[in-house]
Amino acid sequence: MIKDKPIQTFLDELASKSSTPGGGSAAAIMGAMGAALVSMVCNLTIGKQNYLDVEDDMKDVLRRAEELRERLTDMVRADVEAFDQVMAAYGLPKETEAQKTARSEAIQSALRAATEVPLKCARACAEAIALSHRVAEKGNRNVISDAGVAVLAAYAALRSAALNVYINAGAIKDTSFVKERLAELGQITNGADALTERVYALVRNKL
Repeated sequence: MIKDKPIQTFLDELASKSSTPGGGSAAAIMGAMGAALVSMVCNLTIGKQNYLDVEDDMKDVLRRAEELRERLTDMVRADVEAFDQVMAAYGLPKETEAQKTARSEAIQSALRAATEVPLKCARACAEAIALSHRVAEKGNRNVISDAGVAVLAAYAALRSAALNVYINAGAIKDTSFVKERLAELGQITNGADALTERVYALVRNKL
C-alpha cells in the first residue's frame, strides 16, 4: 500500500510523470502530518507536572488527532484509487453511441467519487486546525512551535484539498451534486483562514 512505502519512494512517485500520486494525496499527507504534530504536543504535555490541570483535555485531543491521522493517511490511497478510476473511465471505448453513453456515465460517476475524497480530506483538515488551536492554548510550551507547524500543515492541506474538489466538480454535469458539494466545502473552509492566523499568532506570542 502507498502509505507503507518509504517517504523517498513516495516523493519520487510524486515527482514522476505518473499522474498518481498527485496533489490530492499530497494534501492528505500534509493533513496527516498536521494531526501527527498535534498528537506530539499532546504526548509531551500529558503526564507533565505543570500541565496536570489540562491533562484530560489533552487526552481527548490526542484521541481525536490520532483518529484524524489514520483517516487522512488512508485518504492517500483513496485519492489515488479515485483518480485511477477517472482515468480508466476516460479510457473506455467510444466508437458506438452505446459505448459513448456508457463511457460518459462512467466518467461522471468516477468524477463524483473523486470529488468526495478531497471533500472528506478538507473536512478532516478543518478538524485538525481546530485541534491545533487547543494544543496551542494549553499544550507544553516547550513544544509550542510544533502546534504552529501543525496548524500551518493542516491549513495548507485544507486549501489543497479544496482545489481538488473544485477541479473535479468543474467537470461534473450534475449541477445539484456540484452545488451541494461546493456549499459543503464553503462551510468547511469558512473561518479557517482566521482561525489559522489566530493559532499562528498565539504560538508566536509564546515563543
